[in-house]
Amino acid sequence: MARLSQVFAARDREFFELFEEAAANNARAARLLARMLDEIPEHADHAREVRDCEHEGDRITHAILRRLNQGVAAPLEREDVLELASTLDDVVDLTEETADYLVLYKVEAPMEQSLRQADILVRACDAVARALAGLRRGDELSALLMELHRLENEGDREGREAIASLFEGGIDPMVIIRWKDVFERLEEAIDATETVANVLEGITIKRS
Repeated sequence: MARLSQVFAARDREFFELFEEAAANNARAARLLARMLDEIPEHADHAREVRDCEHEGDRITHAILRRLNQGVAAPLEREDVLELASTLDDVVDLTEETADYLVLYKVEAPMEQSLRQADILVRACDAVARALAGLRRGDELSALLMELHRLENEGDREGREAIASLFEGGIDPMVIIRWKDVFERLEEAIDATETVANVLEGITIKRS
């Protein structure tokens, strides 16, 4: 009986380790994006590294799905595993899209609002990583989930102010179009961290 429980514990650990890997990968991508914005126009290396994070996110997601499809016992309900894997992957996808826009649009100077948005994204990704570590331990997550909701609200406010700033002071229309896309992708990436929080909230309710 002890051996069987150890097998299940190992399987649970495998899934949780993958979730935590995904969260750490998201946090790394967010930090690289923040550095990329801060160091414009010297950002080519960071853009490649963010792209590598996106590929790593895909690898982790596929590893989770492969284990599910192989019938490996999961510590959560199947639908929760799928939703958590998908929402974590959305964060890194949107982070990579932001980096891609910066390269495609040949952005040559950062806007202060984008730096603040990137900082919010970094803090939100860090909070997600802490929440997933807490999920494995069975910790109370309400404070971290509230923090993620607060950060999403802060990101929404910052995003609205960022877009409004584009229409002040006679900025070139092409610059407006480019930065509007960047601001919106940053806001969507922050929103995606709140979606992860919503999934985690549902999981904790089921566990209670």
